[in-house]
Formats: sequence, structure tokens, C-alpha cells
Amino acid sequence: MLLSLQSVGKAYVSGSTRVEVLRGIDLAMNAGETVALTGESGSGKSTLLHLCAGLDRAESGRIEVAGRDLTRADDATLAALRRDAVGLVFQQFNLIPSLSVAANLAFQARLKGSDDPGRIATLAGRLGLADLMHRYPEQLSGGQQQRVAIGRTLAARPALILADEPTGNLDEATGDAVLDLMLELVAEAGAGLLMVTHSPRLAARLSRRVHLSGGRLA
Repeated sequence: MLLSLQSVGKAYVSGSTRVEVLRGIDLAMNAGETVALTGESGSGKSTLLHLCAGLDRAESGRIEVAGRDLTRADDATLAALRRDAVGLVFQQFNLIPSLSVAANLAFQARLKGSDDPGRIATLAGRLGLADLMHRYPEQLSGGQQQRVAIGRTLAARPALILADEPTGNLDEATGDAVLDLMLELVAEAGAGLLMVTHSPRLAARLSRRVHLSGGRLA
């Protein structure tokens, strides 16, 4: 089991109001599985991804990633998990402004101690970034920055990829090509992909779809 959520709950307090975002979420994913997470805006999809990444903590229930219990882990353990086993692709690109495209692509893999220049070059070519390697994030379009963010995650070969609308800033043709590459590389690595998407068309390309509504999965 790569990812396991058991009765996970999360709430936020807004003024004097307690807002239940997630209510008793159960979800299991195996290595090699790709799961689309759909739901209305504000339904808690990003919150669920943050919990799976150890960026936020559940109020109740249990979360395990690659056999490690996130519920009881300290901050250092969670940071090590994100470095070694979890890849994040969120709507904010989070590229490092002072690093070139090449250095941004290699950044996560270097942190993990698995930098592979050949793999970086291959990814850059397949993502349409080969001619942009010496540029900096401010010199790129939003779509190009998103491709760099995706490449950075894939370069580190994570066991679990958590992606929040990873093709949302790309045109349809480029988005399809990037998703093709993500699915191919996930399959090659035997990794898992949990991807938030608003597109039924893209969701249908993954092996399974779950829908979040009213704080519960269906």
C-alpha cells in the first residue's frame, strides 16, 4: 500500500464558526495506480493533498505514505518524507528565481542525492524545455514555468506524486502531452499519482476517479 487514509478529518475555524472540510475520509492507493480527485471549488481537494504531503496535519484519523505514519511524525520526519518519497506539483510553481531552468529541474533530485544529468536532459527535451535551460523563471511564460515544475518533480523519481491541476496553465494540446509524459514516467517508475483535476476528460485517463463533496469521498 502506497497511500492509506483512514477516517481522516480536518476542520478550520473562521471567526466563531467551525468549518468541517474533510469528514471521515477513507482512501487507499497502491504503487503504480493513478487516481483523479475531482470536486467543486472549495470542496477540500487541495487540503486533502496537503495532508497527504505532510504540509498540514489531520485532526482525526490516520495517514500513511509508503508505510510511514504521518499522523505521529515530527516536522523533520515529514520534511524527509517529502524529500525522499513524495513529489509535489501545485498550482503555484514555486520555482527558485535565482536558479536557471536546468538548476530548477535538478533541484529536488539533488536534495535527494539522486541527480542524473542524463535524465534531466531527457525530461527537458520531452517537456519542450531543451532550448530554455539557461533562462530564469522570470523569462518564462506561465505554461513554461509549469512544465519546469512538473519536470523538477519527475526528476527526483518520487514514489508518490501529488498534483494539483498540473496542466491547468497549459493549452489543451500541451497539457495532453505533459499528462502523457507524467503517466508514462509514473508507470515506468511504478509510482503512484493522485491528481486534482476539474476536467472529466483528463480524469477519465487515470486508472480511477474519486469525487469529493460535502467533505466525503464518493
